[in-house]
Formats: sequence, C-alpha cells, structure tokens
Amino acid sequence: MNDAETWLAYARSHLRLAEQELAGVLYEHLCFHAQQAAETALKAVLVAHSVTPPFVHDIRLLIQVARGVTGFPDQWMSPAEGLTPYATLTRYPGAYEPVDQTQHAEAVRTAQGVVAWASDVIDAARRLSEDQDRP
Repeated sequence: MNDAETWLAYARSHLRLAEQELAGVLYEHLCFHAQQAAETALKAVLVAHSVTPPFVHDIRLLIQVARGVTGFPDQWMSPAEGLTPYATLTRYPGAYEPVDQTQHAEAVRTAQGVVAWASDVIDAARRLSEDQDRP
C-alpha cells in the first residue's frame, strides 16, 4: 500500500465506525469518526499529490489546500466544513449542544461523499502515474 492508500484505509476505517449506531454509543463519538474520515480522506488526496498534509483538524483549511492541488467538489464544501467541530468540541462533555440522529446522519452522508471523492481522485492519480511509468 502506498502512503495515500494507507491514509485512505484510515479514512474508510473511521467511516465504518461513524456508520455504526450501537446501543450506548453517543452520536457525538460517531460524528467524531465522521469528521476523522473526511479529514483523513482529504489528507490522503494531498499525499497522493506529494503534498505533506498539515497536522490540523480544520476541514476548511484542508479543503483550501486540496483545491490548490486537485480541486474539491462544491457540493461537499459547506457540509464538510461543518464537520470540524466534531473533532474538538464533542470530544469532551459540556462544550456543545447534544448531537442528535439527524445530525449524525448528515455527518455520515458528508463523510461518505468526501471519502468517495478522495477515492476517485487517488485512483485517477494512481492510473496517471502508472501510465507515465509505461514505456
């Protein structure tokens, strides 16, 4: 697995965790994993384009960097940026309003979209690299 594929595997793992609705598991924690899925997917795209990803949880900043390298779909811009608070505020009790099932579903949909986009971008970059390596 190349580095981008490793980052993408982490993103997919976070996404699988975010998609679970288990008894006793808080939506806040599931949304944390949705945020991590999107963040790690964006970082995977940067790695696929030989850009060292910044070690931040700010989705807006990561999108700005990705747009400079390969673009980012407008349809996911605002929803993806909305995931950032799940990386920090919801990790500890009392700093936020409780997250409900509707917010969780939206966070998962957004993370699924970002991970799918990242997968497509990384696949395209890999195919381009393979084509360039052929004699």
